[in-house]
Amino acid sequence: MRIALFEPEIAGNVGAVLRLGACFGAEIDLIEPMGFTWDDRRVRRTAMDYIDHVSVTRHAGFDAFKATTGSQRLVLFTTKSSQSAYEFAFQADDVLLFGKESAGVPVAVAEACDARLRIPMRPQVRSMNLATSAALALGEALRQTGTLPG
Repeated sequence: MRIALFEPEIAGNVGAVLRLGACFGAEIDLIEPMGFTWDDRRVRRTAMDYIDHVSVTRHAGFDAFKATTGSQRLVLFTTKSSQSAYEFAFQADDVLLFGKESAGVPVAVAEACDARLRIPMRPQVRSMNLATSAALALGEALRQTGTLPG
């Protein structure tokens, strides 16, 4: 299972997702440009020493990233979908894609995905934090596929 972040803007969110990947054994793909300098101390502070236990790949853009997915399904998490992540059948090699914090993903990126899912939430609120969304999505995907760590 892989988590891909499309043009992430907040170093602390990326650090938290790196820590998540380390804890659950998920590879992390970072699709540039990012809204911060990669060596930003906030990434390391949030990821702590877990950064040494996660596989991170940086991609020059969406096309470069997409070229690495092969036959893996690209599953986009977006507030613009009506399909619940809890009513979707995940596969163990899915790539879970999350858009940038301020704007999600462009239409062309959304259309390149195999599925578009929404994490259900109360209608009074707009969206969740990126790292929180990634944690909920990854946890459900790993649970469904029987690949949660021991």
